[in-house]
Amino acid sequence: MAYTRNHNFIFMLIPFLVILTTTSFASAEVLLFSAKHVTIINKLVTRATLIVHCRNKGDDLGVVSLGPGDSMDFRFRVNLRDTTVYSCSFAWPGNTATFDIFRADRDDNPKSKAGVCSECIWSIYEPAPCRDRRDGGQPNCFPWDGFGLI
Repeated sequence: MAYTRNHNFIFMLIPFLVILTTTSFASAEVLLFSAKHVTIINKLVTRATLIVHCRNKGDDLGVVSLGPGDSMDFRFRVNLRDTTVYSCSFAWPGNTATFDIFRADRDDNPKSKAGVCSECIWSIYEPAPCRDRRDGGQPNCFPWDGFGLI
């Protein structure tokens, strides 16, 4: 009886693996729970210190102080529903801003303007956060979600 159950399991597993390896779902970019690495770089033109606080529903990354040119990074996996969002608040002398530094619908979606990134590198400038392109082309800049003067 154990032999029959193992045989049936293997019989079902092999076609599944063949389908998985021959479809686009095998791509690392679209696999469920795809690994992401976000890097945030302080590129404020004023060369001011940037205070960054990033979090999502279940993970608070704490407050980090970045000097001019300094960076911070974090890693995670996109959730099963592909709804992962990491939101960050940014502060520098006289200003505060917020921005969703990772949104699955923007950063893990091949149909989005910015495309998929597994290494998501963000340069933070006063006017806008910009996601750098791996090919060295023009970065994708986005408006702040919220911006205020102190």
